[in-house]
Amino acid sequence: MYSSQAPPTRIPGYDGGPLHHQPDLLGEHLFWLGHLHSYYSESEEAEEFVGDADEQEAGALQSRLLGGNTWPTFMVPLAGDHRLYVVYRAFAEDEGIDYLLHHPSWDAAERLAQDEGHFMGPGLSWSELIAAADNGLPGGSTTDPHARLLLLMPAFGDDAVPGSAVERLGAALRARTRVEAPEQLAAVLLEDQGPCGPAHWTSAEGSYPINDGDYSFRNPANHFAWPATRLARVAAALTP
Repeated sequence: MYSSQAPPTRIPGYDGGPLHHQPDLLGEHLFWLGHLHSYYSESEEAEEFVGDADEQEAGALQSRLLGGNTWPTFMVPLAGDHRLYVVYRAFAEDEGIDYLLHHPSWDAAERLAQDEGHFMGPGLSWSELIAAADNGLPGGSTTDPHARLLLLMPAFGDDAVPGSAVERLGAALRARTRVEAPEQLAAVLLEDQGPCGPAHWTSAEGSYPINDGDYSFRNPANHFAWPATRLARVAAALTP
């Protein structure tokens, strides 16, 4: 289920590291509670499903991962040799989790989202999230669709998730965590959707998806958004 195929020690255009592949973490219940912390920490209802003791232990684990000398890194392969990287950025006083998209032909990776005090995103719609989780491509950190879904979840935001989304996310939480009511927690997570909340996705001139998130690189209205060529390139890489 978990792969020994390590991501590269360097991602073009991304400073920091050293990057350290740690697929064994994906089998730990507390890792997932820490990884999804920003998605449930602002909801009292969601925190009740997690439990105080587990949340504290998960927070301690996250602090260790974000405070070490190496940066835990995970990779999800996409079609056409594109890759999604999840990097635990362990800079002192500037820690966070970065979600990066890259292709070997690109000069630099694109930062889809960053999960930290100054959250940036969303970078993935529901259909893009599910496509990455379910593509079945070998390699990366894991081939398990439940683990891939949860790994990429904090980069997601979408106000038009299908009715099956609660069941799908609930199944992932049931498989990878020990929360007592995974479907109920899934419903709360999909309603609130973390720091950025649900974003509305449309098509730019009918060609590639964009959203209206105030902190999203994929919202052309934001002054920090990517130019049209990069928006189209990212969308093509993530096309289900």
